[in-house]
Amino acid sequence: MAQRILITGGAGFIGSHLADTLLARGYRLRALDSLSPQVHGNGAARPTYLDPDVELIDGDVRDPDAVKRALQGVDAVYHLAAAVGVGQSMYQIAQYTSLNNVGTAVLLEALIDRPVERLVVASSMSIYGEGLYRAPDGGISAAQERTLDQLRAHDWEVRNAHKEKLVPLPTPETKPPCLASIYALSKYDQERMCLLIGQAYKIPTVALRFFNVYGTRQALSNPYTGVLAIFASRLLNGRAPLIFEDGLQKRDFVHVKDVAQACELALTSEDAPGRVFNVGSGNAYTVLEIAQRMAEAVGAEDINPEVTGKYRMGDIRHCFADISRARELIGYEPREDFEAGLAELSGWLAGEVAIDRVDQATDELVSRGLVA
Repeated sequence: MAQRILITGGAGFIGSHLADTLLARGYRLRALDSLSPQVHGNGAARPTYLDPDVELIDGDVRDPDAVKRALQGVDAVYHLAAAVGVGQSMYQIAQYTSLNNVGTAVLLEALIDRPVERLVVASSMSIYGEGLYRAPDGGISAAQERTLDQLRAHDWEVRNAHKEKLVPLPTPETKPPCLASIYALSKYDQERMCLLIGQAYKIPTVALRFFNVYGTRQALSNPYTGVLAIFASRLLNGRAPLIFEDGLQKRDFVHVKDVAQACELALTSEDAPGRVFNVGSGNAYTVLEIAQRMAEAVGAEDINPEVTGKYRMGDIRHCFADISRARELIGYEPREDFEAGLAELSGWLAGEVAIDRVDQATDELVSRGLVA
Protein backbone atom coordinates (compact mmCIF):
# COMPACT_ATOMS: atom_id res chain seq x y z
CA MET A 1 0.00 0.00 0.00
CA ALA A 2 1.25 3.44 -0.93
CA GLN A 3 2.77 5.32 1.99
CA ARG A 4 4.31 8.50 0.50
CA ILE A 5 2.22 10.37 -2.03
CA LEU A 6 2.99 13.21 -4.42
CA ILE A 7 0.27 15.71 -5.35
CA THR A 8 1.12 17.91 -8.35
CA GLY A 9 -0.68 21.21 -7.88
CA GLY A 10 -0.85 20.22 -4.23
CA ALA A 11 -0.79 23.77 -2.83
CA GLY A 12 -3.99 24.68 -4.65
CA PHE A 13 -7.67 24.55 -3.83
CA ILE A 14 -8.40 20.86 -4.45
CA GLY A 15 -4.86 19.69 -3.72
CA SER A 16 -4.78 21.16 -0.22
CA HIS A 17 -8.12 19.60 0.72
CA LEU A 18 -6.96 16.27 -0.65
CA ALA A 19 -3.82 16.65 1.48
CA ASP A 20 -5.96 17.11 4.61
CA THR A 21 -7.91 13.94 3.82
CA LEU A 22 -4.81 11.85 3.15
CA LEU A 23 -2.89 13.14 6.17
CA ALA A 24 -5.83 12.10 8.35
CA ARG A 25 -5.40 8.56 6.95
CA GLY A 26 -1.73 8.48 7.91
CA TYR A 27 -0.09 9.06 4.53
CA ARG A 28 3.08 11.13 4.12
CA LEU A 29 2.66 13.85 1.53
CA ARG A 30 4.71 15.93 -0.85
CA ALA A 31 3.33 18.67 -3.09
CA LEU A 32 4.85 20.00 -6.30
CA ASP A 33 3.42 23.42 -7.10
CA SER A 34 4.63 26.44 -9.05
CA LEU A 35 2.50 28.82 -6.90
CA SER A 36 1.09 30.48 -10.02
CA PRO A 37 0.45 34.24 -9.56
CA GLN A 38 -3.00 33.92 -11.16
CA VAL A 39 -4.00 31.49 -8.42
CA HIS A 40 -1.87 32.47 -5.43
CA GLY A 41 -1.09 36.16 -6.13
CA ASN A 42 2.17 37.84 -7.06
CA GLY A 43 5.20 36.82 -5.03
CA ALA A 44 3.19 34.09 -3.35
CA ALA A 45 4.77 32.03 -0.61
CA ARG A 46 3.53 28.77 0.89
CA PRO A 47 -0.25 29.12 1.49
CA THR A 48 -1.19 29.34 5.16
CA TYR A 49 -3.98 26.81 4.63
CA LEU A 50 -1.54 24.10 3.46
CA ASP A 51 -0.92 21.70 6.34
CA PRO A 52 2.63 22.06 7.70
CA ASP A 53 3.10 18.30 7.43
CA VAL A 54 2.98 18.58 3.63
CA GLU A 55 6.47 18.84 2.13
CA LEU A 56 6.24 21.55 -0.55
CA ILE A 57 8.52 21.68 -3.59
CA ASP A 58 8.19 25.01 -5.37
CA GLY A 59 8.56 23.89 -8.97
CA ASP A 60 6.95 23.59 -12.38
CA VAL A 61 5.57 20.27 -13.58
CA ARG A 62 7.18 21.02 -16.96
CA ASP A 63 10.63 21.02 -15.36
CA PRO A 64 12.05 17.46 -15.60
CA ASP A 65 14.51 18.04 -12.76
CA ALA A 66 11.79 19.34 -10.42
CA VAL A 67 9.56 16.38 -11.29
CA LYS A 68 12.35 13.86 -10.69
CA ARG A 69 13.07 15.42 -7.28
CA ALA A 70 9.39 15.33 -6.40
CA LEU A 71 9.10 11.64 -7.32
CA GLN A 72 11.94 10.47 -5.09
CA GLY A 73 10.66 7.92 -2.60
CA VAL A 74 7.05 8.31 -3.77
CA ASP A 75 4.62 5.38 -3.98
CA ALA A 76 1.67 7.07 -5.70
CA VAL A 77 0.90 10.29 -7.60
CA TYR A 78 -2.13 12.54 -7.88
CA HIS A 79 -1.74 14.71 -10.97
CA LEU A 80 -3.83 17.83 -10.34
CA ALA A 81 -1.47 20.48 -11.79
CA ALA A 82 -3.18 22.32 -14.67
CA ALA A 83 -4.13 25.69 -16.05
CA VAL A 84 -7.89 26.04 -15.49
CA GLY A 85 -10.39 28.16 -17.40
CA VAL A 86 -12.48 27.64 -20.53
CA GLY A 87 -12.55 31.28 -21.65
CA GLN A 88 -8.88 32.03 -21.06
CA SER A 89 -7.84 28.84 -22.83
CA MET A 90 -9.35 30.17 -26.05
CA TYR A 91 -6.65 32.84 -26.37
CA GLN A 92 -3.79 31.63 -24.16
CA ILE A 93 -3.51 28.54 -26.29
CA ALA A 94 0.23 27.99 -25.95
CA GLN A 95 0.10 28.47 -22.16
CA TYR A 96 -2.69 25.96 -21.64
CA THR A 97 -1.17 23.43 -24.01
CA SER A 98 2.23 23.81 -22.37
CA LEU A 99 1.06 23.51 -18.77
CA ASN A 100 -1.54 20.80 -19.28
CA ASN A 101 -0.25 18.69 -22.17
CA VAL A 102 3.50 19.15 -21.94
CA GLY A 103 3.46 19.13 -18.14
CA THR A 104 1.67 15.79 -18.18
CA ALA A 105 4.11 14.42 -20.76
CA VAL A 106 7.08 15.41 -18.58
CA LEU A 107 5.53 13.71 -15.56
CA LEU A 108 4.78 10.54 -17.53
CA GLU A 109 8.31 10.31 -18.92
CA ALA A 110 9.61 10.50 -15.35
CA LEU A 111 7.14 7.82 -14.25
CA ILE A 112 8.35 5.47 -16.99
CA ASP A 113 11.77 5.57 -15.35
CA ARG A 114 10.30 5.43 -11.85
CA PRO A 115 6.90 3.69 -11.82
CA VAL A 116 4.52 4.11 -8.90
CA GLU A 117 1.83 1.91 -7.40
CA ARG A 118 -0.96 4.20 -8.62
CA LEU A 119 -1.48 7.34 -10.69
CA VAL A 120 -4.69 9.35 -10.33
CA VAL A 121 -5.21 12.15 -12.85
CA ALA A 122 -7.73 14.98 -12.55
CA SER A 123 -9.82 15.21 -15.70
CA SER A 124 -12.86 17.45 -16.23
CA MET A 125 -16.53 17.43 -17.13
CA SER A 126 -15.61 19.97 -19.81
CA ILE A 127 -14.54 17.11 -22.09
CA TYR A 128 -18.18 16.14 -22.61
CA GLY A 129 -19.13 19.45 -24.15
CA GLU A 130 -22.88 19.21 -24.06
CA GLY A 131 -24.24 16.58 -21.70
CA LEU A 132 -26.63 13.80 -22.59
CA TYR A 133 -30.16 14.63 -23.82
CA ARG A 134 -33.54 13.02 -24.45
CA ALA A 135 -35.48 13.77 -27.61
CA PRO A 136 -39.27 14.37 -27.66
CA ASP A 137 -39.80 10.80 -28.87
CA GLY A 138 -38.09 9.49 -25.71
CA GLY A 139 -34.89 8.41 -27.39
CA ILE A 140 -31.44 9.39 -26.20
CA SER A 141 -30.15 12.04 -28.53
CA ALA A 142 -26.81 13.59 -29.34
CA ALA A 143 -26.91 17.36 -29.19
CA GLN A 144 -26.39 19.49 -32.26
CA GLU A 145 -23.83 22.23 -31.65
CA ARG A 146 -25.64 25.52 -31.22
CA THR A 147 -25.03 27.87 -34.12
CA LEU A 148 -24.06 31.52 -33.78
CA ASP A 149 -27.29 32.52 -35.52
CA GLN A 150 -29.26 30.53 -32.94
CA LEU A 151 -27.37 32.10 -30.06
CA ARG A 152 -27.68 35.63 -31.44
CA ALA A 153 -31.44 35.02 -31.58
CA HIS A 154 -31.28 34.13 -27.86
CA ASP A 155 -32.49 30.62 -28.65
CA TRP A 156 -30.36 29.06 -25.94
CA GLU A 157 -31.63 25.52 -25.70
CA VAL A 158 -30.06 22.56 -27.43
CA ARG A 159 -31.92 21.04 -30.35
CA ASN A 160 -31.55 17.98 -32.56
CA ALA A 161 -31.28 17.86 -36.35
CA HIS A 162 -35.07 18.28 -36.54
CA LYS A 163 -34.85 21.53 -34.50
CA GLU A 164 -36.67 19.86 -31.62
CA LYS A 165 -35.79 21.03 -28.11
CA LEU A 166 -33.98 18.36 -26.09
CA VAL A 167 -34.30 17.58 -22.38
CA PRO A 168 -30.99 17.33 -20.46
CA LEU A 169 -30.16 14.07 -18.68
CA PRO A 170 -27.41 13.06 -16.23
CA THR A 171 -24.25 12.48 -18.25
CA PRO A 172 -22.48 9.11 -17.90
CA GLU A 173 -18.84 8.35 -18.67
CA THR A 174 -19.93 6.54 -21.83
CA LYS A 175 -21.02 9.78 -23.47
CA PRO A 176 -18.52 10.53 -26.28
CA PRO A 177 -16.33 13.61 -25.75
CA CYS A 178 -17.17 16.82 -27.58
CA LEU A 179 -14.22 19.14 -27.05
CA ALA A 180 -15.56 22.70 -27.20
CA SER A 181 -12.51 24.59 -25.84
CA ILE A 182 -8.72 24.36 -25.68
CA TYR A 183 -9.11 23.67 -21.96
CA ALA A 184 -11.40 20.71 -22.66
CA LEU A 185 -9.01 19.41 -25.32
CA SER A 186 -6.05 19.66 -22.95
CA LYS A 187 -7.88 17.90 -20.11
CA TYR A 188 -8.87 15.09 -22.44
CA ASP A 189 -5.24 14.80 -23.53
CA GLN A 190 -4.15 14.65 -19.88
CA GLU A 191 -6.65 11.88 -19.20
CA ARG A 192 -5.84 9.80 -22.25
CA MET A 193 -2.07 10.19 -21.99
CA CYS A 194 -2.11 9.00 -18.39
CA LEU A 195 -4.35 6.00 -19.10
CA LEU A 196 -2.38 5.08 -22.23
CA ILE A 197 1.05 5.23 -20.57
CA GLY A 198 -0.34 3.60 -17.45
CA GLN A 199 -1.48 0.61 -19.48
CA ALA A 200 1.71 0.41 -21.52
CA TYR A 201 4.03 0.52 -18.50
CA LYS A 202 1.77 -1.31 -16.02
CA ILE A 203 1.20 1.73 -13.81
CA PRO A 204 -2.35 1.38 -12.36
CA THR A 205 -4.02 4.61 -13.48
CA VAL A 206 -7.38 6.22 -12.71
CA ALA A 207 -8.96 9.31 -14.30
CA LEU A 208 -11.49 11.38 -12.35
CA ARG A 209 -13.72 13.77 -14.27
CA PHE A 210 -14.45 16.57 -11.83
CA PHE A 211 -17.63 18.59 -12.27
CA ASN A 212 -17.98 22.13 -10.83
CA VAL A 213 -16.00 21.98 -7.58
CA TYR A 214 -16.70 24.54 -4.84
CA GLY A 215 -15.56 25.15 -1.29
CA THR A 216 -13.11 27.10 0.84
CA ARG A 217 -9.62 28.09 -0.39
CA GLN A 218 -10.65 28.70 -3.99
CA ALA A 219 -8.79 31.58 -5.64
CA LEU A 220 -11.27 34.46 -5.32
CA SER A 221 -9.20 36.90 -7.39
CA ASN A 222 -8.83 34.52 -10.34
CA PRO A 223 -11.60 35.41 -12.84
CA TYR A 224 -11.24 32.01 -14.53
CA THR A 225 -11.80 29.88 -11.44
CA GLY A 226 -15.02 28.12 -10.41
CA VAL A 227 -18.27 29.99 -10.91
CA LEU A 228 -19.18 30.07 -7.20
CA ALA A 229 -15.87 31.75 -6.34
CA ILE A 230 -16.35 34.22 -9.21
CA PHE A 231 -19.85 35.09 -7.97
CA ALA A 232 -18.52 35.44 -4.41
CA SER A 233 -15.79 37.82 -5.57
CA ARG A 234 -18.37 40.04 -7.24
CA LEU A 235 -20.72 40.01 -4.26
CA LEU A 236 -17.95 40.75 -1.75
CA ASN A 237 -17.17 43.84 -3.80
CA GLY A 238 -20.81 44.94 -3.85
CA ARG A 239 -21.25 44.08 -7.52
CA ALA A 240 -23.76 41.91 -9.32
CA PRO A 241 -22.68 38.46 -10.52
CA LEU A 242 -22.56 38.38 -14.33
CA ILE A 243 -24.46 35.51 -15.93
CA PHE A 244 -24.23 34.58 -19.58
CA GLU A 245 -27.16 33.45 -21.72
CA ASP A 246 -30.38 33.40 -19.65
CA GLY A 247 -28.98 31.82 -16.50
CA LEU A 248 -31.03 28.66 -16.87
CA GLN A 249 -28.11 26.49 -18.00
CA LYS A 250 -27.70 23.55 -15.62
CA ARG A 251 -24.53 22.42 -13.86
CA ASP A 252 -23.48 19.96 -11.14
CA PHE A 253 -21.77 21.56 -8.12
CA VAL A 254 -19.73 19.19 -5.98
CA HIS A 255 -18.10 20.05 -2.65
CA VAL A 256 -14.32 19.87 -2.55
CA LYS A 257 -14.47 17.45 0.41
CA ASP A 258 -16.49 15.03 -1.71
CA VAL A 259 -13.89 15.39 -4.44
CA ALA A 260 -11.16 14.56 -1.90
CA GLN A 261 -13.19 11.50 -0.86
CA ALA A 262 -13.37 10.32 -4.48
CA CYS A 263 -9.63 10.84 -4.87
CA GLU A 264 -8.90 8.69 -1.83
CA LEU A 265 -11.18 5.92 -3.10
CA ALA A 266 -9.43 6.01 -6.48
CA LEU A 267 -6.15 5.37 -4.68
CA THR A 268 -7.31 2.29 -2.79
CA SER A 269 -10.05 0.65 -4.87
CA GLU A 270 -9.07 -2.52 -6.72
CA ASP A 271 -11.73 -1.80 -9.36
CA ALA A 272 -10.50 1.71 -10.18
CA PRO A 273 -7.38 1.27 -12.38
CA GLY A 274 -7.85 1.68 -16.11
CA ARG A 275 -11.19 3.45 -15.69
CA VAL A 276 -12.63 6.95 -15.74
CA PHE A 277 -15.14 8.16 -13.16
CA ASN A 278 -17.44 11.16 -12.92
CA VAL A 279 -17.05 13.04 -9.66
CA GLY A 280 -20.07 15.23 -9.03
CA SER A 281 -22.99 15.58 -6.65
CA GLY A 282 -25.53 13.96 -8.95
CA ASN A 283 -27.69 17.10 -8.64
CA ALA A 284 -28.38 19.83 -11.20
CA TYR A 285 -28.77 23.54 -10.45
CA THR A 286 -29.25 26.47 -12.78
CA VAL A 287 -26.50 29.07 -12.78
CA LEU A 288 -29.08 31.74 -11.91
CA GLU A 289 -30.19 29.75 -8.87
CA ILE A 290 -26.56 29.35 -7.80
CA ALA A 291 -25.97 33.11 -8.02
CA GLN A 292 -29.08 33.81 -5.93
CA ARG A 293 -28.13 31.23 -3.29
CA MET A 294 -24.60 32.61 -3.08
CA ALA A 295 -26.00 36.13 -2.55
CA GLU A 296 -28.20 34.85 0.27
CA ALA A 297 -25.30 32.98 1.87
CA VAL A 298 -23.12 36.11 2.06
CA GLY A 299 -25.99 38.41 3.13
CA ALA A 300 -26.18 40.25 -0.18
CA GLU A 301 -29.75 39.41 -1.15
CA ASP A 302 -30.25 42.97 -2.40
CA ILE A 303 -27.69 42.43 -5.18
CA ASN A 304 -29.50 40.80 -8.09
CA PRO A 305 -27.51 38.86 -10.70
CA GLU A 306 -27.03 40.60 -14.04
CA VAL A 307 -28.19 38.28 -16.83
CA THR A 308 -26.26 39.48 -19.87
CA GLY A 309 -28.01 37.58 -22.64
CA LYS A 310 -24.59 37.03 -24.22
CA TYR A 311 -22.70 33.89 -25.12
CA ARG A 312 -19.05 32.93 -24.59
CA MET A 313 -17.29 30.77 -27.15
CA GLY A 314 -16.58 27.37 -25.64
CA ASP A 315 -19.55 27.42 -23.26
CA ILE A 316 -22.11 24.63 -23.30
CA ARG A 317 -25.75 24.63 -22.25
CA HIS A 318 -26.33 21.74 -19.83
CA CYS A 319 -24.08 19.16 -18.23
CA PHE A 320 -24.51 17.36 -14.90
CA ALA A 321 -23.15 14.08 -13.62
CA ASP A 322 -24.36 10.53 -13.63
CA ILE A 323 -22.28 9.18 -10.72
CA SER A 324 -23.61 5.61 -10.73
CA ARG A 325 -20.31 4.11 -11.95
CA ALA A 326 -18.33 5.71 -9.09
CA ARG A 327 -20.98 4.58 -6.62
CA GLU A 328 -20.95 0.99 -7.81
CA LEU A 329 -17.25 0.41 -8.42
CA ILE A 330 -15.38 2.51 -5.86
CA GLY A 331 -18.05 3.24 -3.26
CA TYR A 332 -18.21 6.99 -3.85
CA GLU A 333 -21.15 8.73 -2.18
CA PRO A 334 -21.46 12.53 -1.93
CA ARG A 335 -21.83 13.46 1.73
CA GLU A 336 -21.78 17.25 1.79
CA ASP A 337 -25.11 19.07 1.93
CA PHE A 338 -25.25 21.96 -0.54
CA GLU A 339 -26.81 24.45 1.89
CA ALA A 340 -24.28 23.56 4.56
CA GLY A 341 -21.51 23.87 2.01
CA LEU A 342 -22.61 27.36 1.06
CA ALA A 343 -22.81 28.34 4.74
CA GLU A 344 -19.26 27.05 5.29
CA LEU A 345 -18.07 28.93 2.23
CA SER A 346 -19.71 32.18 3.33
CA GLY A 347 -18.09 31.89 6.77
CA TRP A 348 -14.68 31.51 5.16
CA LEU A 349 -15.35 34.40 2.77
CA ALA A 350 -15.87 36.76 5.71
CA GLY A 351 -12.13 36.71 6.36
CA GLU A 352 -11.00 36.94 2.74
CA VAL A 353 -10.14 39.80 0.41
CA ALA A 354 -11.29 39.34 -3.18
CA ILE A 355 -10.03 41.47 -6.05
CA ASP A 356 -12.78 41.53 -8.66
CA ARG A 357 -11.18 41.01 -12.10
CA VAL A 358 -14.29 39.74 -13.87
CA ASP A 359 -14.84 42.90 -15.96
CA GLN A 360 -11.22 42.81 -17.09
CA ALA A 361 -11.50 39.15 -18.07
CA THR A 362 -14.79 39.75 -19.89
CA ASP A 363 -13.35 42.72 -21.78
CA GLU A 364 -10.46 40.48 -22.87
CA LEU A 365 -12.90 37.95 -24.29
CA VAL A 366 -15.00 40.64 -25.99
CA SER A 367 -11.95 42.25 -27.60
CA ARG A 368 -11.07 38.91 -29.16
CA GLY A 369 -14.56 38.25 -30.48
CA LEU A 370 -15.16 35.41 -28.02
CA VAL A 371 -18.41 36.85 -26.66
CA ALA A 372 -21.45 36.99 -28.94
